[in-house]
Amino acid sequence: MRLILVLGDQLLPGLRALREGDPARDVVVMAEVMGEAGSVPHHPKKIAFLFAAMRKFAARLQEAGWQVAYSRLDDPENSQSIVGELLRRAAESGAVEVLATEPGDWRLIAALEESPVPVHLFEDDRFLCSHAEFDAWAEGRKELRMEYFYREMRRRTGLLMEGGKPAGGQWNFDAENRKPPPGAVEFDGPLRFEPDETVRAVLDIVAERFAGHFGTLEPFWFPTEENAVQAHFEHWLAAGLPRFGDYQDAMMAGQPFMYHAVIGQYLNAGLLEPLAICRQVEAAWQAGRVPLNAAEGFIRQVIGWREYVRGVWFRAGPDYEARNALDAHRPLPALYWGAPTAMACMGAVVAQTRDEAYAHHIQRLMVTGNFALLAGLDPAEVQEWYLAVYADAYPWVEAPNVVGMTLFADGGLLASKPYAASGAYIDRMSDYCGGCAYAVKDKTGPNACPFNLLYWHFMDRQRARLGRNARLRQVYATWDRMDPARRETVLAEAEAWLARLDAGEVV
Repeated sequence: MRLILVLGDQLLPGLRALREGDPARDVVVMAEVMGEAGSVPHHPKKIAFLFAAMRKFAARLQEAGWQVAYSRLDDPENSQSIVGELLRRAAESGAVEVLATEPGDWRLIAALEESPVPVHLFEDDRFLCSHAEFDAWAEGRKELRMEYFYREMRRRTGLLMEGGKPAGGQWNFDAENRKPPPGAVEFDGPLRFEPDETVRAVLDIVAERFAGHFGTLEPFWFPTEENAVQAHFEHWLAAGLPRFGDYQDAMMAGQPFMYHAVIGQYLNAGLLEPLAICRQVEAAWQAGRVPLNAAEGFIRQVIGWREYVRGVWFRAGPDYEARNALDAHRPLPALYWGAPTAMACMGAVVAQTRDEAYAHHIQRLMVTGNFALLAGLDPAEVQEWYLAVYADAYPWVEAPNVVGMTLFADGGLLASKPYAASGAYIDRMSDYCGGCAYAVKDKTGPNACPFNLLYWHFMDRQRARLGRNARLRQVYATWDRMDPARRETVLAEAEAWLARLDAGEVV
């Protein structure tokens, strides 16, 4: 007899460890444990989603003939750790080996490798690019750029390819996916589901055990089983995807979802399969139901960016998460946990995150992430925040997005330049600035947008590290042409603003 470990983000019947197992003799182990739910202060909605989805998946496995040893969080015998539950189940069953699919968390990988019960870790082949394939692509490259990896993935999968060439004559339609917010959003958002008995039981225990975590638990509407998740995706496919391409970068107050699919948490938990959903999107384009820029933009995120960041994370190794190439050490300010702020954009995105456990990629990168970069926030603290507050967040996806893409803390391994921007970008891509206490057009003075001040402060203090970056040459030329007195004013006002931030004042 062997134990087969199935983690909360591995809810797929075709999981590698399950394929290697035998229902006639092996026991599946699944466990709700504080060691994982409390590894960072996860959003209550994320915890509830995973526990409910785990319980339903365990029932599905039992119906398929598997013996499942399931540990609920409130089980008095629960050791509250994954390894502890493996030891408990091994003692009960006499099993001497564990089959497991590798986690996307170096902490948990290390724990399993050190387990007293031997654990055989299989590579997670739910992804389209194996470790070996990514390493072969990356070998010998001075820089790892997603665009070239994405083209290889298009060739390999055949998605949006015609006669060996990209559909529409170009690989990337990103230039067509940057429209400012529309007057109104003509999509009713994600398909919502009323909590059933299983979900309601989970909500009760999460409300009791995790009341101190940042985030609103109810209303809770997430689908928690495969059929419902597929219905959620198909609802977006028909009603949201047609305009997703045009407005995928736009942000609007009171519109947390815009035209986005909101599927990251389901995809990362195994309830959707990446190639299958990309084929559905491709078929919608082929049938003329959606424009090419929408289909390509979605497929690029799934087989391009998602696979790419996972490859970077595994290739870079456990030390990647501790990188701090820009020597940023400012503590995470309380406004990230909902403290009052006069910045309308930051207030809107943090409040949305609190209520929905969700923000789309531009809100994360160019609002909360851009602020963290410009203010010099500590990458470790920023990364823990992203892990804690989003329902789709796991170390393998969050570390490259935060350490590499958002904070440039890996020194340029993942991105060719920091994604730093002044208030003008947020003004162009959102409607936040119209209701802000600060004036986005003001570059200096008491009402100046903090992003305007902090942008130049960041560029100035990082010149020794970034001054030779070819993509920033024009930025530094503009700074050098600026009147010296104006430069001094910008830097002095930025320093004063940061001092107020550090003092805990409302900024």
